[in-house]
Amino acid sequence: MTQFETIETNGITLNVAVAGEGPLVLLVHGFPESWYSWRHQIQALSAAGYRVAAPDVRGYGASDKPHPVEAYSMEEMTADMAGLAQALSPDAPAVIIGHDWGAPIAWNSARLHPDTFRAVAGLSVPYSVPGDIVALDLYKKLFTDKGRFFYQVYFQDEGVAEAELEADPLDSIAKFLWAWSGDAYPDGWPTDKAHGDQVLTGIERPDVPLPWLSDADLAVYAEQFAQSGFRGPLNRYRNWHRDHDFLKSHPSNPIIQQPALFIGGAYDPVLTMFARPPSELLPEVLANPQGIHRLEGVGHWTQQEAPDAVNRLLIDWLAKLD
Repeated sequence: MTQFETIETNGITLNVAVAGEGPLVLLVHGFPESWYSWRHQIQALSAAGYRVAAPDVRGYGASDKPHPVEAYSMEEMTADMAGLAQALSPDAPAVIIGHDWGAPIAWNSARLHPDTFRAVAGLSVPYSVPGDIVALDLYKKLFTDKGRFFYQVYFQDEGVAEAELEADPLDSIAKFLWAWSGDAYPDGWPTDKAHGDQVLTGIERPDVPLPWLSDADLAVYAEQFAQSGFRGPLNRYRNWHRDHDFLKSHPSNPIIQQPALFIGGAYDPVLTMFARPPSELLPEVLANPQGIHRLEGVGHWTQQEAPDAVNRLLIDWLAKLD
């Protein structure tokens, strides 16, 4: 049975869904999601003999929502996860698994806190070592300077995307989840938008239910974002330069040493942002890759679109760790 705990970590309080007994597995969601995006994994992993914890990341749901942009830096987010793992499993290191923005948080938590996390998995977003150019600056060069829309550039101005997305959270979440899913491929996310358009311009409201998203699921997300708003979630996108400077200068080895797993969807538009596929990129930045999986027909919402496949891969991997 899933229960909710309020846990203090890194100077804030997180709302955490917790289930099961055994070695700790920490599940970190992305944008625009919540602990609820792990609903299928919480049940399966706890039944397989693990204590599973899925927090509302800071800024989301019932967790604390600091106002400053810098409160959502990678330094702070990884410290949140390290403190949470230590509170729930003080005597043994945890496994951390992340999706979307939760994946970089998980990857970097493993890098920065190797004594706290014994293994790491990322869904949808592969690990990458900071390069010479900040990713946001590259996006501006490739898109903005050519008059083209790019959502992460649009998210930079405080209050602009918030006003659009908060006008109707149910509509916003429905469009976001559909447009980046395998069901919408290849026409879900418009590619001909101009700089100055809004993020939801050109995206149709889907007919729900989808095979993996019910009206009840959508209502949960809408209620959560009506409560939390979008400022905290969007602030994660406003820390590109701060994160780059921090991670680039950090003395720890940028090559992740722990056992690592990656799962991505064949129809995930996020993977087009990387110059090379995960199968080529990850062996260069992971010292111990234990699986790089591509799920056919699946878009960005990996663990929601293909819960059975994801659960099977995660449980098999976790069993090998033990």
